[in-house]
Amino acid sequence: MSDRTELALRAKELDAADALAGLRDRFVLDQGVYLDGNSLGALPAHVPDRMRDVLTRQWGELRIRSWDESGWWTAPERIGDRIAPLIGAGPGQVVVGDSTSVNVYKALVAAVRMAGEGRTEILVDATTFPTDGYIANSAARMTGCTLRALTPAEIPAALGPRTAAVLLNHVDYRTGRLHDLPALTAAVHDAGALVVWDLCHSAGALPVGLDAHGVDLAVGCTYKYLNGGPGSPAYLYVRSDLQDRFDSPLPGWNSHAEPFGMNPEYTPVPGARRGRVGTPDILSMLALEAALEVWDGVSVDAVRAKSLTLTDFFLECVAAYTEPGRVECVTPLRHEERGSQVALRCADAGDVMKRLIDRGVVGDFRHPDVLRFGFTPLYVGFADAERAARVLGEVLA
Repeated sequence: MSDRTELALRAKELDAADALAGLRDRFVLDQGVYLDGNSLGALPAHVPDRMRDVLTRQWGELRIRSWDESGWWTAPERIGDRIAPLIGAGPGQVVVGDSTSVNVYKALVAAVRMAGEGRTEILVDATTFPTDGYIANSAARMTGCTLRALTPAEIPAALGPRTAAVLLNHVDYRTGRLHDLPALTAAVHDAGALVVWDLCHSAGALPVGLDAHGVDLAVGCTYKYLNGGPGSPAYLYVRSDLQDRFDSPLPGWNSHAEPFGMNPEYTPVPGARRGRVGTPDILSMLALEAALEVWDGVSVDAVRAKSLTLTDFFLECVAAYTEPGRVECVTPLRHEERGSQVALRCADAGDVMKRLIDRGVVGDFRHPDVLRFGFTPLYVGFADAERAARVLGEVLA
């Protein structure tokens, strides 16, 4: 039996045994292989009908009444409570709104303000998504702090009495490396500082455990593994015991204790709602709320187990279908260090990805030489993984 036949049969058997396989029907997909859910998740099938109601009835008929009658005003915290279990948070600690970048700014500046006098240094993940670095630089200038960029492995040794806050990425967006959130959080706390985690590439793909590990603040987007749609609003997590000290650098009328009092003095609302700023983007907000229903009855632990099996199988297929040395895996092989993507280094990666997309296998390219494949277990199966690796081998040959 050839490698191709054997792997195709194994893929069929794995799909038949997959308890999550039926979730694929909850999404709008074609006959291709979509491995770019780590950039933009697929459309949940019921969202268009829900949005027709939002547009025609809630906006079209009820108009301004929908702020109360359709629950528009409470959407940021209501949807935050829908996201909370997916990141290991209890209710009342997550609020939805603004972009990830804006929420990074709020969280990082607030963390420095909570850290207290004498703490004048911010540490940032040097390998993080560039915007986080830009925001950290601006936050440092605003708060009078110095900024040091270090790899996550270098962070523990760099912590000290001057450290105010540390901004870290849970999963590296290029390589898919999963960083040790429990250990790094504990190290930051031992130094008396606060930690802000960026969960963009982990929420919806693996357990996070914010409450269990005592994380101070966290942010993340919703358009990747949470499938909220292009540009869907981000979220901000503020641990419950820090909420009365959370001093946002962007106070707005939506986070005022009396938002319709129109008082010139700002008095923040209690709880995570003080992370709100201005009028929420209701259309995107309600599309996200509908999209999150695909998670009903789904265990994040089961998603993680499938993710690891999927990526293991994909790597096995890549090894079987490609010539030795043609691609190099830069994603860690150890499960405890791997997110839900596989990154392969390839000399002509940009051209290779274009050819893969032409043949119905959609991943993405990261400069200068990385092929990136995101595995969303809610709708990606083992036959998809086998086909993607087989087409990759044919393209490279």
